Amino acid sequence: MSPLYDCSDETKRQRGVGAAKRAVRNGKLIVLPTDTVYGVGADAFSPDAVTALLTAKGRGRDMPVPVLVGSTATLGGVAVTDDTIEALVKAFWPGGLTLVCAEQPSLRWDLGDTGGTVAVRMPDHEIALEVLTETGPLAVSSANVSGQPPAQSAADARAQLGDSVAVYLEAGPTGKDTPSTIVDVTGPLPRVLRQGAIGLAELQAVVPELRGLDQ
Repeated sequence: MSPLYDCSDETKRQRGVGAAKRAVRNGKLIVLPTDTVYGVGADAFSPDAVTALLTAKGRGRDMPVPVLVGSTATLGGVAVTDDTIEALVKAFWPGGLTLVCAEQPSLRWDLGDTGGTVAVRMPDHEIALEVLTETGPLAVSSANVSGQPPAQSAADARAQLGDSVAVYLEAGPTGKDTPSTIVDVTGPLPRVLRQGAIGLAELQAVVPELRGLDQ
């Protein structure tokens, strides 16, 4: 069975982060905690690893995989930014806001049928950020088989995903089952695609022209 590292123990945490880094570099999948639910991650720049992630979840290419980054500075390397995006990032990152942006046209990656966009977020979780600092951007989706409840612990994720994942990082229950809010910033006006951790009023306080689900 794939190893699970208890990150509440500092020694095991260091070993786990190191094992996760090696697994990602070898094109394998990892499970890591985030500030919303646990995620299953792969090297965003390895099409084979992303395909393995989709296969593990039983998910098709028509549902592209979001990308997590470890710093706001990394955003410009994967997405085209503007003043609106920078304002939202400054206000809500790290945190529960996913931005659907135009991807950098120079990138050679395959996250699924994205239509030239990328959904990107910086999570507000110490271990996730530590891993991302070591690995660079990761393609990350909720750590569950499609149609099943999102995992709120690495043990929950392992019960669903088993040996399709090489390394599991356990940081205890997330205590949350609310996903990130998704905002599409590729059109003339930014608009909410999914309501989640960040409320519409909070978003509009920063970007007044932003539109809600029913607007």
